[in-house]
Formats: sequence, C-alpha cells, structure tokens
Amino acid sequence: MDQPVVGILHPGSMGAAVAACAATNATAVLWCETGRSTASVERAAAFGLTPVTTLAELLDHSDIVISLCPPAAAEDLARDVAGHRFAGVYVEANAINPERAQRIAGLLGPDATVVDGGVVGSPPVRGKTPTLYLSGPVSAIVRIEALFAGTAVRTTVLGTEVGKASALKLSYAAFQKTSRVLVALAVGMAREHGVDQELVEVASKRTDSYLSEPQYVAKTAARAWRWGPELEEAADALAAAGLPPEMLRAAATTLARWHDAKDDSELTLTDALDQLAQP
Repeated sequence: MDQPVVGILHPGSMGAAVAACAATNATAVLWCETGRSTASVERAAAFGLTPVTTLAELLDHSDIVISLCPPAAAEDLARDVAGHRFAGVYVEANAINPERAQRIAGLLGPDATVVDGGVVGSPPVRGKTPTLYLSGPVSAIVRIEALFAGTAVRTTVLGTEVGKASALKLSYAAFQKTSRVLVALAVGMAREHGVDQELVEVASKRTDSYLSEPQYVAKTAARAWRWGPELEEAADALAAAGLPPEMLRAAATTLARWHDAKDDSELTLTDALDQLAQP
C-alpha cells in the first residue's frame, strides 16, 4: 500500500504527537498554519509537520485527514472541509458524542469516507502509548491501522458503525474526568477541616478503579436510599467551605432513581441499569 499524505486539523498537544506518529508511515503530514498561534507553529515544527498556507491546500494534497481539535469546534471544522468537497478518508477523532459524529459523517458524505475515532490515553510522547479506537467502513479503517502500524499509537477496531468509538471515548471520559473533579472536592472539603492528609491515607488503602467493578452498581442501587441523603450532607459541607456543591447534589438526584431498589439483595446489574435509565 502506497504511503499516503496526511493532513492534521489542528495540531494541539495530542494532535501534533499523533500526527508525528502517523508520519512514520506517511509521505508527509501537513497542517495549516494560517490563524494558528505561535505555540502551534513551534509545536508543529518540533514534531516535524509540514506547514501549508490554506485549508484548501491541505485538503487538495491529503489522502487522509485527521481532525483533533477542541470538541466545540468539531462540526464547524467538518463543515469547512465539506465545503471543499474533500474526497479522502476523514478521521473524526474528537471527544464528541455519537450523534455529533454521525452528523459529521452526514456532512462529509458521500464525497469523503468518515472513520469515527476516539483517543484514550496521554499524547504519544516519552513512552506513552495511547489507543486510537476506530469504527466505520472496513476499507478506510484498514488504511488507518496501516498508518499507525509500528508506532506508539495503538489501534483497536470496534466495528463498522460510526459513533461506537465516540461512545467509548465519552463513556470513559465521563468517569475518568469527573473522578478528578470529585478528588478536588473531597480534598477541598477535608482541607477546610484539617484532615486532608488523613483522607489521602484512607484512600491509599484502596487503589483499584471503581470503573473496573460494574457489578457493584447493583449494590449501589440497593443502598441508594442511604447514600443519597449522605451526599446531600456532603454537598452542604462543600457549600459551607465555599466549594461548589452541585456535583454531589446531582449525584444524589441520580441515586434517587433507585428508590424502588431499597435493600434489594437480589437486584442484578441489568436491573439496576434499567432502573437508572427510567426517570
């Protein structure tokens, strides 16, 4: 298979590093420098990316385009690309919801072939090896797998349906990123009362991720009648410390959906998730 020319839109810390990996199996990796910051110019140069002046020039020369930008800009960027009738493979690799990924596929079709992508992990520098999850047309996915073969970006195929990769990315982000915010709230509350070091000691006795134990969801549902009020108390404590209580109040509202599961030791994971999905 001939080495393709790749275009990257727009190379931030993740995009530039991913593009540099793609360069291993590409003839060139292009990026559009017009309107970009000095930091972007320096980053792209450091990663060996080739600058072009306009988006049209990038699209005219690229066989594969990878979109890695702030989520809010994903559709506008795709609309710009669609306006140029780009006819190659477009990898929509932004952290957007599945419906938006499908809308973007609609915007770019039938000229371009859209592959849904989701990057999980840190930028591929200094030994880091993120995974690029892919879903979409088989022939296009084969080209993306070849593009990253032997690089620090690993690829995993989830199927042919655009939206699956985005769904996995956001499902993980929902847990991982919210967890970091919860850490800030918990440590902030503990610090207000001078017990932050003790909190860390308590937590250090357990290092597993709750996300790897979905079977515990049923137990959570059965205890929701007690946990909800407890979180309301914690939210009050946050508010008293000048910290935002809304996240814990929202968690308490979520637990309230399990009001019929009180102390139900027979509840299954499927039952609990079904109840959670019904307002």
